[in-house]
Amino acid sequence: MLGLLRLFGARRPPGRLLLSAAGIALGVALGYGVHLVNRAAVRDVAAAVRSVAGEADLEVRGGRSGFAEALYVRIARLPGVAVASPVLELDAGVAGTERTVRVIGVDILRAAQLQPQLVMEDRYELLAPDKVFLSAAAAEALKLGKGGVLRLAVGQNTVELQVAGVLSASSLRGVAALTDIATAQWRLDRLGELNRIDLRVRAKREEVRDAIQALLPPGVHVTAVETLEEASAYPSRAYRVNLNVLAMVALFTGGFLVFSAQALEVARRRGEHALLRVLGLRRAELSRLVLLEAGLLGALGSLAGLMLGYVFAAVAVRASGGDLGAGMFRGVTSELDVSLPFAFLYFLAGTAVSLGGAVLPALDAARAAPARALKAGDEQAMFRRLAPAWPGLALLAAGIALSQPGPVAGLPLFGYASIGCLLLGAVALMPRVSQLVFELLPLPGKPHLVLALAQLRAAPGQAAISLAAIVASFSLMAAMAIMVASFRQSVEDWLDVVLPADLYFRTTQAGDTGYLEPGFEERVRALPQVQRVDFLRTARIVLDPTRPALSLIARDRAEKAFPMIGERVPGKVWISEAVADVYGYRAGQQIELPIQNAKHALVISGTFRDYARQHGAILMDRADYIALTGDRRASDAALWLAPGATVAETMDALRALPGGAQLDLGEPGEIRALSLQVFDRSFAVTYAMEAVAVLVGLFGLSSSLGAMVLARRREFGMLRHLGLTRRQIGAMLAAEGGLLAFLGAAAGLAAGAAISLVLVYVVNRQSFNWSIELHVPWGLLSVFFVSLIFLAVLTALLSAREAMGMGPVRAVREDW
Repeated sequence: MLGLLRLFGARRPPGRLLLSAAGIALGVALGYGVHLVNRAAVRDVAAAVRSVAGEADLEVRGGRSGFAEALYVRIARLPGVAVASPVLELDAGVAGTERTVRVIGVDILRAAQLQPQLVMEDRYELLAPDKVFLSAAAAEALKLGKGGVLRLAVGQNTVELQVAGVLSASSLRGVAALTDIATAQWRLDRLGELNRIDLRVRAKREEVRDAIQALLPPGVHVTAVETLEEASAYPSRAYRVNLNVLAMVALFTGGFLVFSAQALEVARRRGEHALLRVLGLRRAELSRLVLLEAGLLGALGSLAGLMLGYVFAAVAVRASGGDLGAGMFRGVTSELDVSLPFAFLYFLAGTAVSLGGAVLPALDAARAAPARALKAGDEQAMFRRLAPAWPGLALLAAGIALSQPGPVAGLPLFGYASIGCLLLGAVALMPRVSQLVFELLPLPGKPHLVLALAQLRAAPGQAAISLAAIVASFSLMAAMAIMVASFRQSVEDWLDVVLPADLYFRTTQAGDTGYLEPGFEERVRALPQVQRVDFLRTARIVLDPTRPALSLIARDRAEKAFPMIGERVPGKVWISEAVADVYGYRAGQQIELPIQNAKHALVISGTFRDYARQHGAILMDRADYIALTGDRRASDAALWLAPGATVAETMDALRALPGGAQLDLGEPGEIRALSLQVFDRSFAVTYAMEAVAVLVGLFGLSSSLGAMVLARRREFGMLRHLGLTRRQIGAMLAAEGGLLAFLGAAAGLAAGAAISLVLVYVVNRQSFNWSIELHVPWGLLSVFFVSLIFLAVLTALLSAREAMGMGPVRAVREDW
């Protein structure tokens, strides 16, 4: 009860109370909101796998090229197989749009035994040619219903399928279309091919799996459905973990805000606490009282944060999807599901952070001797205890050491620990740093400025407390700004290398069914407007069924297509950085690649940089690919104009060719702008979280400066009694605030630069397997630097107006 009275009583300034609670609320809101979005998206992706697999135990899966359907007969006849259901599943481009739809071809009679949710009254309509049933998400996204026509891009042709009905949301998830397997094979140009077989087994699963694996050609794998559900979330795992860590940064910064506010409040109430001790309150009870105040503050902030987090998640899912704009959960419609245990965990986290910020102030309140604390001027005793430099130096050394180990289970856990140690070390060193800096500054000529510097010299610990939140937030803001700017500039430089041609074209925006006919290639080369054209074919290969498939890129003049890095030796293929990191391959090593159901031993020539395919790519010359597979199809082309030709007339000439109407054409500048737009959208949530962390830090600066100024009301009265004017006192406080903000921003910038090195060279590389070059956004950092100082000066001046309300005579009497 006493804690409630002290927390909400008139003596506690409501502004600082609200700021402290807001810091915790924002941190909890971001953490809980991101958790809700991630949980919904991952659950729905896994559910999409299960909705198609149904009650299957095992799945046989091949790459984009699939496998011969004769394999289905051999597997179905194995003694341990109870039910085998053949499937052809492809991502097909929707003609005239940039969308894709997952087309699932099944034998409805077989599938009904494994997927009872597909048993519908009119299911036999699938047996008629060119009929499809749309999922509810596909019907909404494509604006199609029963009787409508689904137009798919297959090669350079358009295939029309009639919509026979719309399935319920629980029957088939994602943007998908269900059709008969014969229709899928015929209309998608995959006669005699499958790429999946769903299996229910009657014997031990391991024994059946081993028997099936012995029958499978290279590149085709048999996997438990549970493993596939787990693997479905793998592509976004690093992104989701980084979002959660970034969300926790705001909560962490909120803890510094609570620490700063509680420390200054304990200093201001030092006499009150001493009086309670004199009246019989024991040390442990006083500590519990201070912690109770912080706990109540954290609980209120956490409750508000949970509600705000749910609103944030709902708005984010509606606005940018379950991937928060990153493009990792295409075709998934996420629905939020509140989990009380996780909500309780985030509530506890917010409360714990608030309590952690109050531990040192609570201990100091209990340690203070009552007789001395009752005297004026004892407020600085607590701050002097924060001065030792060795904890900060130890934390900085630990941060450097923790940046060296590699990832743990594909995640940069040591990198995150390194960032935490560097941040805590920078904050822990602030008392010593501020004392050293203020001692080295020369005394100015004006009396009020001399007083400002003297105050900062006399109370370095108090100044460091005021700087804690701003150093934490500004350092993280600077680090994130440097990392994002470095990433963006590296992508821009990469685009300059991979987009050297005058014009680019392909058949459709995305999908497994888009390709250029071999005859079309020759017609393009024969155009008078064309000087040179390089064609490209992409495929997918699976090296590890528990990991995402790799992209296989077959390109004319492959060695010139991407920026090469590191050692280069004679060989037939090049690997991206992700393949080198994840699989441990190196230049000169011979690897066996499963390409179109056959293994090919090829030597790695070198490593290339690729920002377009996070999970890895293998590059080879297209002539070698054709020699191995006989596949002459292409999916993309880069075109250089003949002298005198224009882009416009070349586009017209391409569209006039047979099949040219299906081309998607783009100039390098247009593709570059679109790529950077996708990049910015992917990092939009990062910018938002970064802004919140900075906002919490600014809350801390305002709260701390305001508390310091208001706690010195008697001092201002004495100064006025000695002859200083209100204007001079205001100038003194403005100078103090400006010096504190300058030092905090400078220290934060230094710490942020160190943290950015960990983000760029450790966290980013271990999370996404991309190397990026360091680029510092000096202009943006300068704006934040100046804005911080301006806000500090403004806060000090506004607080001074309230603090100077005490008259000189009363100040002298109270300080006697």
